[in-house]
Amino acid sequence: MAPMKRSWFPDSLVLILGIVFLAQILTYVLPAGEFQRDGRSVLPGTYSLLEEGGASFSVRSLAAALFAIPAGMGKAADIIFLVFIVGGVIGIIKATGAIDAIVGAAIRRLGSKPILLVGGMTIIFGVGASTIGMAEEYLPFVPILVTMCLALKMDAVVALGMVYVGAAVGYGAAAANPFTVVIAQNLAGVEPLSGQGLRWGFFAVCIVIGIHHILGYVKRIQAEPSRGLVADVDYSSGFEAPKDVPMDWGRVAVLLGFAVTIGIFVWGSKRYEWYITELSVLFLLLGLFSAAVGRVSPNRAALEFKSGAAEMTTTALLIGFAKAISVVLDEGKVTDTIIHSIATPLQELSPSVAAVGMLGVQSLCNLFIPSGSGQAYVTMPIMAPLADLVGVTRQTAVLAYQMGDGFTNMIIPTNYVLMGMLGLGRIPYPAWVRFIGPLVLKLALAGILLLVLAVHFEF
Repeated sequence: MAPMKRSWFPDSLVLILGIVFLAQILTYVLPAGEFQRDGRSVLPGTYSLLEEGGASFSVRSLAAALFAIPAGMGKAADIIFLVFIVGGVIGIIKATGAIDAIVGAAIRRLGSKPILLVGGMTIIFGVGASTIGMAEEYLPFVPILVTMCLALKMDAVVALGMVYVGAAVGYGAAAANPFTVVIAQNLAGVEPLSGQGLRWGFFAVCIVIGIHHILGYVKRIQAEPSRGLVADVDYSSGFEAPKDVPMDWGRVAVLLGFAVTIGIFVWGSKRYEWYITELSVLFLLLGLFSAAVGRVSPNRAALEFKSGAAEMTTTALLIGFAKAISVVLDEGKVTDTIIHSIATPLQELSPSVAAVGMLGVQSLCNLFIPSGSGQAYVTMPIMAPLADLVGVTRQTAVLAYQMGDGFTNMIIPTNYVLMGMLGLGRIPYPAWVRFIGPLVLKLALAGILLLVLAVHFEF
């Protein structure tokens, strides 16, 4: 694999830290003000300036931004611990071989039929992203699928298309992703995992659009291989098939256990108002169950749990640092001032246009903050009350957030997972943009249509 070029763009953590300091500076510039609220909901037309005014600049007050970071981590502790627990449990599930087995089985059964291979694998990767937020975990499958596609007279673009289109659609139309939907709904004060019917329907529509796009490219290169976007790339070595992992009863039980866990939480959240703590406990039970039926010894399960949790450290840090932004703005009493300034022009527009505007803002933010959970913590404290002011439900604001995060992940160069997969598949970034650009536009149009309908039917 060719080494990835060092990016000139700042790391996500650097960007968020910069925004924390920018937020502190804003408290010196913007006037302090607030809306009246009914619970979490902002009451339109109630914004007023506070008598004490904004904060005064000093070196000591600028250092307050640093104090906001541990405070932000404390305020986001429940989500941070959920991220660690989910990451650890996914580590145990991976150790059982269940994930490798289901992907391997799909490749074996569908490999001789390109249409079924593309459709089946894209759906599998999409469901994994939609339900448990898988993305980085798909990296090892890229060389496997490149090998398979080369054998079937396709190319690496098709292989990465199956993986990353599935993952991006799974995030953009996520139904139960704990790293995006659950976090965003929590920040917006929306019932956890609510609205799944619409989200699963939207997922089905988007996955069909994605599969159709990939198959169109397959048809083109099978008719004329020279038209392939990586026709000039050398794939003569480095793509050997891995060992098969059989699907036994234990691995089937693990996969069923996961499905049951999600079902139980959905039921409990509706009937008993379960929330983050209960979801964390259910995942811990899933980890214990998976280790038992998957024949993973206690010591190995502990190691895999710690390893899986450790892989979530970056996500957890981004969440904590991003939460510090709202801590700074709230303590400076300028959060509502920002909301008011954004809402004033949007209130002149129809709610449908305002919702589309939210999608545009979230898509732009994703260029600078490619972490889904980090973006939620930066944007949702502003977008949720903004929704109250422009006549859009907070559930719709969450939809705009997840679309802006997920769909643009397919093309932005600041997404390290995408760039890593392109490196594994030896796909030049310009070639990938030529392939994926039209699909991003198609999905954006589908998203705009859904937002308009969501506003119309008050979703």
